[in-house]
Amino acid sequence: MAEVKTILLHRSVYADNDAEADSLRKYLKDKGVFVVNLMSSPGAGKTTTLITLINKIKDKVRVGVMEADIDSDVDAISIAKKTGVKSIQLHTGGMCHLDAGMTRTGLDSIDISDLDIVFLENVGNLVCPAEFDTGASLDVMILSIPEGDDKPLKYPLVFEKSDLVIINKIDAMKYFNFNLEKCTEYIKMRNKDATIIPISAKTGEGIDLVADYFLNKIKSFKEM
Repeated sequence: MAEVKTILLHRSVYADNDAEADSLRKYLKDKGVFVVNLMSSPGAGKTTTLITLINKIKDKVRVGVMEADIDSDVDAISIAKKTGVKSIQLHTGGMCHLDAGMTRTGLDSIDISDLDIVFLENVGNLVCPAEFDTGASLDVMILSIPEGDDKPLKYPLVFEKSDLVIINKIDAMKYFNFNLEKCTEYIKMRNKDATIIPISAKTGEGIDLVADYFLNKIKSFKEM
């Protein structure tokens, strides 16, 4: 019987990406640019949250945005029009996530020489983006009220990885069977160190807390 060779490609791909991500983080540290990897399901409100947040902090720090999608440039155009900050679109060519190499390519294109923080809006889903290190300094996840309070139980990795979990659309909580206390408990089960901030990107509730969080992170990053 012929012998079949099995190659552990899965492990190799992750190992190569992790090395690239570590290299990218060092490069960004040397440049003084704080990169945030923003993840969520489609429709959770990543772009609306970014627009509201950027308009709060853009007079204090220099902001850039990289929008990742399989296709279209709708989000990048929306960010540029509604905030006035530098924004580019990244097309993943069908890939459901960004990796460190893609992030580096995007950063080279946006020109980070005059930026303090770059928000990387990852492709919308809760599985693939959590599996690949983008080289960012901070991982953030947005969970919206309509998705349900049990998402941390169903998609553990993205919550385990996230430094900050933003719970969006709290203005709609009365219309959904969403238990904020239970959701917080589930998130802490996955990641006891995660910061959790409930917000409404639509009304602006909680956005000041998110703005302060990022401004403090940028300050600490530059002082290290």
